[in-house]
Amino acid sequence: MLKTGHDLIDAGLASDPASPQELLAAENVSLRLLLTQAKLSAETLLAQAGIDAKEREAADKLQKLILEELHHRIKNTLATVGAIASQSLRNAPSMQDAQHAIEGRLLALGRAHDLLLQVRWTGADLQKIVRGATEPFDNADRPRFSINGPVVEIASGAVIAIAMTLNELCTNTTKFGALSVPDGHVDISWVVDAGRLRFTWKELDGPVVMAPTRQSFGTRLIETLGRQLKGDVKLAYAPDGFAYVLDVPLASLKA
Repeated sequence: MLKTGHDLIDAGLASDPASPQELLAAENVSLRLLLTQAKLSAETLLAQAGIDAKEREAADKLQKLILEELHHRIKNTLATVGAIASQSLRNAPSMQDAQHAIEGRLLALGRAHDLLLQVRWTGADLQKIVRGATEPFDNADRPRFSINGPVVEIASGAVIAIAMTLNELCTNTTKFGALSVPDGHVDISWVVDAGRLRFTWKELDGPVVMAPTRQSFGTRLIETLGRQLKGDVKLAYAPDGFAYVLDVPLASLKA
């Protein structure tokens, strides 16, 4: 163990007294050693503090980004829910009809969010979106939907629009269209060509179709969602079956 000047003084009192020069030399050695140790400790502490500061700054930035994104998505979801509620109440013939409409649309919105959560909000394959939206309306023992199309990755922003559109189409066909009769079915297909996606919903073997006399909220919602994707929406009320066609740029689905 290193003896300081005070130790030497104490030792000197117990034995032979040290000269002033010896005491000063011992103090100088002790001081140099303490300064060296202090310098090393300070450098280590500063380095560690620098690393911690960088990590803390990165964590703060990430937390801010997550909170901003969460706030943005919550606002969008609340706006969607508000539109669903107000429009459903405005166009429903009764409170019971409004309740069923709101419940169905909110369930569809929830299923779309569940799908996005599974893929961590990075997007999803179009076929997975279609199957997830149609499954609640299908019959496992006797499938009512035929689904065909290539793999197309859809960004999270477009997943909600497509899922909500499919829910409206499924709800409508169950009430009035092909799936309202035992032998009816729906053919869903899509093709990709020249940077565009052409998505087609065609109802077959259902009751005779008649064009509606007024535009419902469901129809307006379908058209609005198509415009949000910068696509062209066509609704055809041919007597042999209703058809919906969405022609949309791939860039809008992957943005």
